[in-house]
Amino acid sequence: MSAQFPAARPRRLRRTPAMRRMVAETRLAPAELVLPMFVKEGIGDPQPVSSMPGVFQHTRDSLRKAADEAARAGVGGIMLFGIPAVKDGAGSSADDPDGIVQLALRDLASDVGDSIVVMTDLCLDEYTDHGHCGVLTPSGDIDNDATLERYASIAVAQAEAGSAVVGPSGMMDGQVAAIRAALDGAGHPDVAIMAYSAKYASAYYGPFREAAECAPQFGDRSTHQQDPANAAESLREVFLDLDEGADMVMVKPAGAYLDVVRRVRDAVDVPVVAYQVSGEYAMIEAAAEKGWIDRDRTIMESLLSIRRAGADIALTYWATEVARRLT
Repeated sequence: MSAQFPAARPRRLRRTPAMRRMVAETRLAPAELVLPMFVKEGIGDPQPVSSMPGVFQHTRDSLRKAADEAARAGVGGIMLFGIPAVKDGAGSSADDPDGIVQLALRDLASDVGDSIVVMTDLCLDEYTDHGHCGVLTPSGDIDNDATLERYASIAVAQAEAGSAVVGPSGMMDGQVAAIRAALDGAGHPDVAIMAYSAKYASAYYGPFREAAECAPQFGDRSTHQQDPANAAESLREVFLDLDEGADMVMVKPAGAYLDVVRRVRDAVDVPVVAYQVSGEYAMIEAAAEKGWIDRDRTIMESLLSIRRAGADIALTYWATEVARRLT
């Protein structure tokens, strides 16, 4: 039997870099990467984020430069987060036509046009003085329906300033339906919604909260973000968002939730997005700085694992760097 059918030798297909490239099952492409970016009102120079080496709170001018670099590298999109100079209980600057994100959107629309997809995070935590994702009741709970009204207004403001994709990340019940109705009613039916459908109450968000200056002043977000113990719940959230009009669905974080990425990928026929969050970024950068891991190989392996799990698009703070490496 062995003479008729010689034993397979899988190593034949691993012998050289060229062979491994040819037979690779999973590939990365720059267009599948989205770069999260922070723009802060009232600063004269970009400010480094101490817990995220290489990441900055941008001025409008430095944001334009970094966005142009990303576009030239072939990055598929950028996701914009804003940090206003003044915060209040309602997050009023979030939908102000002269708010920092709206001003930055107009800058980018004139600079990069359609060469890169300009997306905006749609939440209130960066804009509220209490750091929570919505409007609070007198008792300190989030008022879901009042928050939906704010999200609807923010979506229209971002669309009118030039956002091509809005990303509601607050995990409020009914948020996608409220945003879709507002966009359509305001004459923006072509603006897409990338729903943060399976967003977990994760410890991996710490460095982001420094970058976006949005740490809650009390309590946490466990009442609206998903419990890390649950996986089946993610599909319920995904299907609800799709029924309400989402065009893409996201799993966040990525690395610790690759099983959820695969569940979602197997269940839907829309683009699946995974967000490689700040804690994932910071851990790799910190270990690499200590010399404990090979930084470049670990970055690529982490992104390949996200794609292998089924994500079509990955948000990553390494988007520009990796895109350059791939071209």
